[in-house]
Formats: sequence, structure tokens, C-alpha cells
Amino acid sequence: MRPGIHPVSRPVVFRDRASGFHLLTRSTIDTRQTVQGEDGITYPVVDVETSSASHPFYTGNARVVDIAGRVQRFERRYGRTTSARH
Repeated sequence: MRPGIHPVSRPVVFRDRASGFHLLTRSTIDTRQTVQGEDGITYPVVDVETSSASHPFYTGNARVVDIAGRVQRFERRYGRTTSARH
């Protein structure tokens, strides 16, 4: 392999914002945020929205999304648009 063309792989913590789950693994992702690990070493951290610790498929907990409430809130905030022309 040619030297100098591959990204550098380093230890990175992926943190699930929904459940607080932390996963230390190797990655080439670049981030400026850091977190102190349980071993006292400072690692770069990447915040993710969902992981296997919080995703409904893996946990078995379904979340109810209030879509009708979102639409009503949008219409109340921005008003209804004119009806579509044919």
C-alpha cells in the first residue's frame, strides 16, 4: 500500500444522546469535541441520535410520534397555504 494516502484511524467514543450509551471504538471520523474515558484518557467524541441502546427495533419500545400535532403546530405558526391550483 502507498504510504500517506489512507486516513488515520484512532480511538473514538460514540455517545448516544438518547440513552447515554458510550461505545469506544476505532474510527477515521474527525471531531473537535472530547470526553474523558473511564480509564482517565481523553478521547474524541461523536454524538449520535440513536444506537442499538435506544433504537425501538432493538429495545422493543415503540415511540408514538404525534404527527397530527406537528402539522397543526406548523399551520398555526405559519398559516395555511392557499389551495393548490389545477
